[in-house]
Amino acid sequence: MIPELIKENIFLEDGRVLSIETGELARKANGSVVVRLGNTSLLATVVISKEDKEYFQFIPLTISYREKYSACGKIPGGYIKREGRPSDEEILTMRLVDRLLRPLFKDNYYNEIQIIISLLSYEMYVFPDVLAGLVASTAVSISEIDLKGPVSTVRIIRINDAFIINPGIEEMKNSYLDLIVGGSKNYIILVEGEMREISEIEMMEAIVKAHKHIQLQIEAQTSLVTKTKNKNKNKKKKKKRDNIEFYNYYYKYIYFNLNVFYIKEKIKFLYYEDIYYIYKSCLFKQKRSKKIENILKKIKFHFYNESIVINNIDIIFDEIKKEIIKNIIFKENNRLDGRSLDDLRKIWSQVDCLPGVHGSAIFTRGETQALSTITLGSSLDINQIDNAIIRAKQRFYLHYNFPPFSTGEMKLLKGVSRREIGHGNLAQRALKKIIPFVTPYTIRVVSDVLESNGSSSMATVCASTLALMDSGITLKRPVSGISMGLIMNYLTGEAIILSDILGDEDYIGDMDFKITGTEYGITACQMDIKISGITYDVLSNTIFKAKKGLLFLIKNMLRTLSFTRKSLKITAPKIYTFYIPIKWIGAVIGSGGQIIQIIQLYTETIIKIKEKNGLGVIEILGTNETKLKIAILKIKNITFVPKVGTIYKAKVKNIKRFGVFVKISKSVEGLLHRSEMSWKRLTKVESFIRKGDIISVKYLGKYKKFGKIKLSHKILFSRDF
Repeated sequence: MIPELIKENIFLEDGRVLSIETGELARKANGSVVVRLGNTSLLATVVISKEDKEYFQFIPLTISYREKYSACGKIPGGYIKREGRPSDEEILTMRLVDRLLRPLFKDNYYNEIQIIISLLSYEMYVFPDVLAGLVASTAVSISEIDLKGPVSTVRIIRINDAFIINPGIEEMKNSYLDLIVGGSKNYIILVEGEMREISEIEMMEAIVKAHKHIQLQIEAQTSLVTKTKNKNKNKKKKKKRDNIEFYNYYYKYIYFNLNVFYIKEKIKFLYYEDIYYIYKSCLFKQKRSKKIENILKKIKFHFYNESIVINNIDIIFDEIKKEIIKNIIFKENNRLDGRSLDDLRKIWSQVDCLPGVHGSAIFTRGETQALSTITLGSSLDINQIDNAIIRAKQRFYLHYNFPPFSTGEMKLLKGVSRREIGHGNLAQRALKKIIPFVTPYTIRVVSDVLESNGSSSMATVCASTLALMDSGITLKRPVSGISMGLIMNYLTGEAIILSDILGDEDYIGDMDFKITGTEYGITACQMDIKISGITYDVLSNTIFKAKKGLLFLIKNMLRTLSFTRKSLKITAPKIYTFYIPIKWIGAVIGSGGQIIQIIQLYTETIIKIKEKNGLGVIEILGTNETKLKIAILKIKNITFVPKVGTIYKAKVKNIKRFGVFVKISKSVEGLLHRSEMSWKRLTKVESFIRKGDIISVKYLGKYKKFGKIKLSHKILFSRDF
């Protein structure tokens, strides 16, 4: 059977055509779509399990995004020439698509869903990550999944006063705003990006502009879905269930839901007041969790014989908890720890807490605590990114660790999680644009979350800012971060915005909007929601409220350390960089690297040599100032080039009839002719100078005949001498 292509085009402002198509590839999947922009194309497939999986407390959605090396005309590096584990960039794209789609599934949808997105072809004028949201949404929309969509994402940047949609790599280099916005036809679902201290108004302007382009993509998706459904009308319909099977299914469904409703009401009758009292008592998280856990054990024991419902007790109990917490917030304008809606938790911070490292700080906000350390390295320590589409070097990078003890849990450590990669990337984006790179150092920041009860990534931003200031790295301005929450009343439409949310408030709430910035503007953001979208008004109010919180945090941080330390710590390495003529690189390295290795071993330094703009760049790193100076001197002696008219101290190495050969540096020898030794006539050279003597000479240039440098001693004195 010949495939029949169904296609829709979206015309962008710059004349490019973005197309979405289905019907040709991967037709056995429940949904299969290809998106093309220029020579970049992505394929998304959706497969749904045939049977639903009961007792899930979350939507069983799995998303995989892979960038094939063949799409870029590359062969994977390494011994095994095939794609391996996903890169950080691929994981970040998976998280982006997951956060876009997950809020749009119905709560009672328990069929497992697998979405696989593959980069088939790539050109450097388009970033494929932002097209992943569009291709995934379209694939889900044409499948049999009932989604509250369609949705899409666009990347928007700003160069001078012009906004650009879905830019290329070269355009990104000149932008001071990089924002990915996701949304449905009427609402915003996702916001993520980095900026160079922009205002709240400018950020909202970019979001509104991006949303208009999202709406164009949604119209195209809707049209494609309609065409696909019309095409499938003529296909043979599935055989209907017989009456007995249908009634058995219907009876089981009604019976199950009646039992769930009955059990839920019974739990509320027996334990509602107890649960309400625990959440109203402003207890610490650990104590509150223990009391709640004890009630859950009682409930499970009470309904032990209810086999149909016992596996759903956790889900029912979660619904009751959410209802109670929301009631406390809406009816009493109070929160679990007793704060008002706009209050921030108590803050405590400390710097120089680990004297042995290059910079350190602890930042504690309520029951969330982050320890950040700074390590300064040379250009050898640059983080090199080399995957299918990105080849870059990072002189500043941040790693975020979230150990299980931070939440009082015990788990098997399986390496870096996707969550750690995502939170670390957000904190890195928040800080990287406020580091003016006049420093020769490579800077690695490591943040270990020691306690967590919400906003650990934002505590990381605050702790890392203080640690950088403690290390002596000059920042443009201090950066802080805050996580904003949202609680919706679905009956009245009322929205309550919470500042500095707790873990439980994040769990029961409808939004987690992380915003970082300085006193001059926003530097990064990431918004996740659990509902089908929020309005511009809610978004704008959240951003303006967040700015007040950021300023409050910065004032508190500056009480701990009011300015960057004037000098690096004793433990920090010192870097000295200078240039040499390119012809001397071989002499410094030596045969088989022998000379440079001896210098490094003797002086306990690390030396790197590279070519740049026709010169050799020498970078020497060491912790001992004296030995560092020795290494510098040794290399300068090797690469010494005398200047005409300069006076040098020279050591006599060899005496000849016509003059003496002297050494003015380790690598430079010259001829001091007998005629240049004295204004008086010399009958014998040895009568004036002997081997091993130190004599002052002036460099006059080179002898054309001999090629040796020409030196003079007599020129330093008058003729009468």
